[in-house]
Amino acid sequence: MFEVLVYVYENYWQGDACPELHQLGRKLTAVGFEAEEIHEALVWLDGLNIAAQSTQICVPAETSKPLLGQLNAPGIQAQSVGSLRVYSVSEQEHLGAQTLGFVSFLESAGVLPPHMREIVIDRAMAAPGNPVTLDDLKIIVLMVYWSFGEEPDALVLDELCDDAEQRLAH
Repeated sequence: MFEVLVYVYENYWQGDACPELHQLGRKLTAVGFEAEEIHEALVWLDGLNIAAQSTQICVPAETSKPLLGQLNAPGIQAQSVGSLRVYSVSEQEHLGAQTLGFVSFLESAGVLPPHMREIVIDRAMAAPGNPVTLDDLKIIVLMVYWSFGEEPDALVLDELCDDAEQRLAH
C-alpha cells in the first residue's frame, strides 16, 4: 500500500492535480500496481480525504495562506499550551515507541499542529503493520500535508525524506 501512496504523492504532489479515486484506481492499474494494493491505498486515501475535509482551516484576512494551528470549525477548540496528548494502549501498541517519538518530535518542532497530528494518528491506526514503521509514518505525514494542500518547509521535508540509516554521527 505504501508504494502506491508514494507514487500518488510523487506524481500528484499538487493535490488539485490528483484525479478522483475511481479514475486514480484505473491509472494505478495501468502503471502496474496490484489490485489489492490499489484497493487498500484508495480506501486509506478516502479516509484521509474525509478527515481533511472535516477539519476547517481558518484563513486570516491579512494573508491568503492558512495558519495550520488555527481551527474554525464548530465543536473544535484549539489545544491549550499546557495540554498533553495521552495515547491509548491500542495506539501505543499499533504505533510503537519509535513512531510516537517521531510524532512528538514533529510537534515539539512546531511543524505538526494538533489537528494534523490527530489525522496522522488516525491514518497511522488505519495503516497495516504492527507496529507501524517510522518510514511508513513519514509517508503518512507527507500525505497529511498533501491533503491540506501544504508543502512542509525544506528542513521538515528533508527529515521526512531522509534515510536515517545512511547518516553518520559527528
